[in-house]
Amino acid sequence: MWLLDMDSGGSSMEATGRTLERRDVGEPTRAGGAGDAEEYQPPIWKSYLYQLQQEAPRPKRIICPREVENRPKYYGREFHGIISREQADELLGGTEGAYILRESQRQPGCYTLALRFGNQTLNYRLFYDGKHFVGEKRFESIHDLVTDGLITLYIETKASEYISKMTTNPIYEHIGYATLLREKVSRRLSRSKNESRKTSVTSEEHPAVEKISSLVRRAALTQNDNHCNYEKTHNFKVHTFRGPHWCEYCANFMWGLIAQGVRCSDCGLNVHKQCSKHVPNDCQPDLKRIKKVYCCDLTTLVKAHNTQRPMVVDMCIREIEGRGLKSEGLYRVSGFTEHIEDVKMAFDRDGEKADISAHIYPDINIITGALKLYFRDLPIPVITYDTYAKFIDAAKISNPDERLEAVHEVLLLLPPAHYETLRYLMIHLKKVTLNEKENFMNAENLGIVFGPTLMRPPEESTLATLNDMRYQKLIIQILIENEDVLF
Repeated sequence: MWLLDMDSGGSSMEATGRTLERRDVGEPTRAGGAGDAEEYQPPIWKSYLYQLQQEAPRPKRIICPREVENRPKYYGREFHGIISREQADELLGGTEGAYILRESQRQPGCYTLALRFGNQTLNYRLFYDGKHFVGEKRFESIHDLVTDGLITLYIETKASEYISKMTTNPIYEHIGYATLLREKVSRRLSRSKNESRKTSVTSEEHPAVEKISSLVRRAALTQNDNHCNYEKTHNFKVHTFRGPHWCEYCANFMWGLIAQGVRCSDCGLNVHKQCSKHVPNDCQPDLKRIKKVYCCDLTTLVKAHNTQRPMVVDMCIREIEGRGLKSEGLYRVSGFTEHIEDVKMAFDRDGEKADISAHIYPDINIITGALKLYFRDLPIPVITYDTYAKFIDAAKISNPDERLEAVHEVLLLLPPAHYETLRYLMIHLKKVTLNEKENFMNAENLGIVFGPTLMRPPEESTLATLNDMRYQKLIIQILIENEDVLF
């Protein structure tokens, strides 16, 4: 949003939009059912907004002929000091795209960008915090700010109705080349169904698959039998694209110089900011974008690795059940912190190839510590923030049967990946309690250990955490004791 200067009128302008790397602006080519991945032709990328950006007025700096005293060091010769709106309008001379900077007469110490556009002079309050801005976007130079502003003003003036209707006929679900490739790529992916997503999509054995966009990869993986079809929202973040890009939702150009749109940091989908509100929750994370295992969102990790549960959970539990169920104080006794950190780094570096065997880590408490650390490091706990209060309320119910029913109802609100991970963990912890005579760990003891590990209040409050600890313990105890009924 461009903010108007307090001492002038004018219209606001907001730069929105992100784009996909443009591959073709011609009509799509139908390759037919027998077409190979190497033969695909992208669909048409709509060029109207791109053409408008090319037509937008270019910035013209009006230089002050004299040296201005007290000129801010971050402004150049386009700064004209304290002058009135009328003087600024006269200096611009009616030239489209012309601009100057001035200090406000009504508010000394405040600076204004005076810009000629649409046969009128627009005045915008100007700010600087290491970069120049009049709204959300930050620019290295005034020239870039004005260039981006003129593009936005021109496109939104010429195509306001077009922009408002961009999302009404998206290519997202009906993209031509995605349909053609779906069966072909699915067949290739299914050959490697026991391998990771990274191997399936970016293997050197399939160079053609490397070239396909996130749209094609998503369409293919959706059909893959081995794919764990958990719903996942896209993790969109504002992004600056270098070179022309087109939106993968509406196929329109993403205009502007910087922050033209948003990109999903998990799967790489590029869309306009306004289009991102309409994209379905069907993110298919790409392994090359997932930098680590610990501290990664649970659903993102399992979808990236194409597994039901995080490999950390499966591998650690397998190791513990193989050699540690009878270990005294299992999960209560801590391993050496530096060794636990070593296991964490091994998973982050090697993923499912991490070696956590007894040969490397003979102390089983190191493995239990690494598993607990994984759960503590999750950005969203296994028992999510959204369900935390409901679980606590369920734990406060005095009638055991009603309490069990309430816990079951809240369990169904968990995201599928979280539910499956919790189910698998509770089955494991139930096995731990069956060895209570040797390990001295019953469901109540495990509830004390795992309560604050698996569930945390949305707002960090020491008092709230202390008050909820007994209910956290009780919830985990109930889940362990009744895992065969609740899951």
